[in-house]
Amino acid sequence: MRFGDGAAELFVPDGLGAGEALARTTDLCIMAHHDDIEINAYAPIAECYGANDRWFTGVTVTDGAGSPRAGIYADCTDIEMMRLRVEEQKQAAAIGRYSSQILLGYSSSEVKTPDNAALINGLKDIILACLPKTLYTHNLADKHDTHVAVALNVIRALKQLPAEKRPEKVISLECWRSLDWLCDEDKVLLDTGARPNIAEALMAVHDSQISGGKRYDLAALGRRRANATFLGSHEVDKYESLSFGLDITELIDGDITPIKFINRQIDKFKSDVTNRINSSMRNK
Repeated sequence: MRFGDGAAELFVPDGLGAGEALARTTDLCIMAHHDDIEINAYAPIAECYGANDRWFTGVTVTDGAGSPRAGIYADCTDIEMMRLRVEEQKQAAAIGRYSSQILLGYSSSEVKTPDNAALINGLKDIILACLPKTLYTHNLADKHDTHVAVALNVIRALKQLPAEKRPEKVISLECWRSLDWLCDEDKVLLDTGARPNIAEALMAVHDSQISGGKRYDLAALGRRRANATFLGSHEVDKYESLSFGLDITELIDGDITPIKFINRQIDKFKSDVTNRINSSMRNK
């Protein structure tokens, strides 16, 4: 299958035709690497799992060639690692009962190339084929350059679409940097407590990373538990497990730039910290 100017692999776990599988999508997640979806977007996966009116489609943008590797995977070539990661991503899609999983296969350098028309056009084609109600991607304060580049390309693609073809909501998710620093009123609370066995299985399938030296499974589950507990200091926990998101729909429908948008959130955090310290000093 082709999206834009590039070839892509599309996997449909339940065997439905490609067009139908994309068209039934309600929740679309576009992320950089194999396993990013399972680590960061478990809430919509869980909400769609087994539902009759919700379907989740994942898009993995890069090819996995630059993955770290150790242990039994230490001697894998880039080509071998790419194949492993594709198979792991397909297994995750099957476990999570995704409507479909798209693998675009771009190198990280291609993703980070400014104004990559092939990638942007491909993302536009995917969004138009799915017409999701909600789209999820990386957040602009992430410290992984490829993640930020994917988010920017998603924003570019969405802004080029007619308003009536855009998702109702675009939510950016935490990964390399949590979104705990956001002021509470700006956090999108994503309940990740449902079906913990599925949550664990979705991450465990990415063995080339876990056994290869990165315990993403433990880290992701720990962060979710920490988010739930440290959300509020003066009340009992409302959630067993929680991820944070940031609504970036304004970036798609308005004129604000990505830099101004995220700096506004950073300035708000700075102001909150400053006011809290000043208040405590005055109370002495």
